[in-house]
Amino acid sequence: MMVSKIKSFFTYLFLSLENPLFAFLFALSAYFLLSILGGKPFRVRDTAYFNYLADAFLHGQLYLRLIPEYTRDLSFFKEHYYLYWPPMPAVVLMPFVAMFGIDFSDVFFNVILASMNVAVLATLFRAVERAALIRITANYRAMLVFFFALGTVHVILALFGKVWFTAQLFGFLFIGLAYLAAIELKGIFSFFVTGMLIASAALTRNHLLFTGIWPAYYLLAKNWRDRPRLYLYIIVGLSPVVVMGLLFLDYNFIRFNSPFELGLRYHRMALVFLDDYRKYGAFNLHYLPTNFYYQYFHYPFPVNKETLMGGSLFLLSPVFFYAFVGMIREYRNPNIWLWTISILATSIPILLLMGTGWKQFGPRYTLDFTIPLLLLTASGVQQTSKLLLICLIAISVLQYILGFLFYVRFQL
Repeated sequence: MMVSKIKSFFTYLFLSLENPLFAFLFALSAYFLLSILGGKPFRVRDTAYFNYLADAFLHGQLYLRLIPEYTRDLSFFKEHYYLYWPPMPAVVLMPFVAMFGIDFSDVFFNVILASMNVAVLATLFRAVERAALIRITANYRAMLVFFFALGTVHVILALFGKVWFTAQLFGFLFIGLAYLAAIELKGIFSFFVTGMLIASAALTRNHLLFTGIWPAYYLLAKNWRDRPRLYLYIIVGLSPVVVMGLLFLDYNFIRFNSPFELGLRYHRMALVFLDDYRKYGAFNLHYLPTNFYYQYFHYPFPVNKETLMGGSLFLLSPVFFYAFVGMIREYRNPNIWLWTISILATSIPILLLMGTGWKQFGPRYTLDFTIPLLLLTASGVQQTSKLLLICLIAISVLQYILGFLFYVRFQL
């Protein structure tokens, strides 16, 4: 009797993950406890560069006022250090740095940020079900939220701080909120908010502009009959993208005398990349085979010198195979194809980029298109056996927990 009650209690807790608040609290607890295994929970990593940029902004300058002890991957130009990453995370961090200084914990902040991502995903799953975009019950939503939280590369990015991981977690948050705004909001306000969020995502990681293809399509389709008012809506939706894009070009021009120079030309890259960069630059078809292999085929177990180069998206997280089921089953649904196009468009610059997301576990760059990928996956799981789905989730979580333990050892 007692065993049955305990089982029912834990089943209830698990299924409660479809609730956004519970999903946030679960992720916060899990991520915080796991982060402790890597060291003090409120520690600051030596690459918490967005803290330094936020400090610079607070003092009215674009180059770093305070120089971190570790300067790898910073851009050095005319005797000043800059970040080549777009600045939106630093803008958000400004009030925190104003209160706590540059020693504000990037590890703890990433834990909070990642927990918010899990809650946003739970909210998004509810929204797509209400809008009849996908038919997926609460039980399956809970399972996919659990899978995302602990069975994807998101769990690695959530736990270790670092400028690269912070940028990707912010990008996921902005895109998730943009998808949610497109579905839930109405009228001119939906266009403005969605445009603002997509622009914020692009000012976090530029290619996330392509992940905004589906929200743009959905807003147009939802309001198509409201012409000619729709034309005003489009202008309002594009305005934040255009304005923030122009500000970003000006930001680059002030720093490097060119609106299209991010600072990659001047960044202090690891020596392992230097020869390729001199031959091929930062983006080139030369990198495509290597990136494709490490993101989709390479299996990182048993651990070896190649493990930190990445890992197969589908072998490490086999639940994502259901995305193909969704594409086949719902091939007449235009949303399926727009989610697919969003993934493919976002993937192009990722696959052409120098480096695979070096010193990582798992295909971390794929997080940039995980929102539409999860929606495709959700469209394919509803008809499947719960037992099979649970087994695939367990395999995903186990592999990432082992990867996390390996990464902790590597970090130490």
